[in-house]
Amino acid sequence: MQILPAQQWQVLERAHQERSGRYALPFAQRRERGEKHPVEDFLFTYYTLKPGQFMRWHPGADVILLDAASRADWKFYRPATEAELLAGGLDAGEAARLASEGTAMTVDLDAFAAQRASAVDFTRIILGKTAAQPGFFGCFGLHEWAMAYKSVENNIRHDYLDLRLGADGTDAVVESHNIRCTHFDAFRFFMPQARPLNELQPTRETQRDMEQPACLHANMDVYKWAYKLLPLISSELLMDCFDLAWEIRELDMKAAPYDLQSWGYEPVKIETAEGKLAYTRTQRAFAARSVQLRQQLLAQLNAALPASADRPAV
Repeated sequence: MQILPAQQWQVLERAHQERSGRYALPFAQRRERGEKHPVEDFLFTYYTLKPGQFMRWHPGADVILLDAASRADWKFYRPATEAELLAGGLDAGEAARLASEGTAMTVDLDAFAAQRASAVDFTRIILGKTAAQPGFFGCFGLHEWAMAYKSVENNIRHDYLDLRLGADGTDAVVESHNIRCTHFDAFRFFMPQARPLNELQPTRETQRDMEQPACLHANMDVYKWAYKLLPLISSELLMDCFDLAWEIRELDMKAAPYDLQSWGYEPVKIETAEGKLAYTRTQRAFAARSVQLRQQLLAQLNAALPASADRPAV
């Protein structure tokens, strides 16, 4: 058990607020003005962690924050016990005093385990299985093109953006490629005419077996699995996952069929050999980082809530 005095943990808290605020505050300002950003809004609109929650700093499990009474009403926090304070290295008198005051706060592992058991189980499985799968590097981001397929009939998904190759050109790219999307939450947004063109038909039930570490959307989702484990995991690790998701979102939209040059994004033209090479090169780097982050999340999760006999680790 690690004990952090207020002057130490508040420095870490401010650093996190500055790091996270670089992303969250511009989004909040755009929302107040009624503006949209086709790339930078995604991680705050598709995912469910609100900007205020995103900017809250958490030290992770097995850390005691002194002078942290303000966290008494934060979900999954509780006052540290005298035994925990002693284990952290405080003398008996100080440990007894702080325990009686109830101002030293720590993560409530028992409450988290009781209320989030099924989520923990699924997260442990999806992180472990996806990290262990071989990556498929032949998708070239065609999921975004399948979401814009037959736009004349279906209407374009991002109706304030133009298609870089027009409707017919977009359809031709879809029809001239083999599409092999493994990610259910991307596949479910395919236009109806594009779904039969996918070599696979992923479902929510098969998600844990089909996801693989080359998939851009699965790797953005590492951020989702991280925030679902808050406050067990540290905000530093959360932000590492978010940074990866942010960079992936940029590639995802650069390689998409939309014309984003007026927004400052040069296209990755996956309809060309050069574009495919550029896409795959960056995709491989993202895959390697995603595996490392999945392993770090599993390490922090398993340290906080070790897998039991009836809930084995993957």
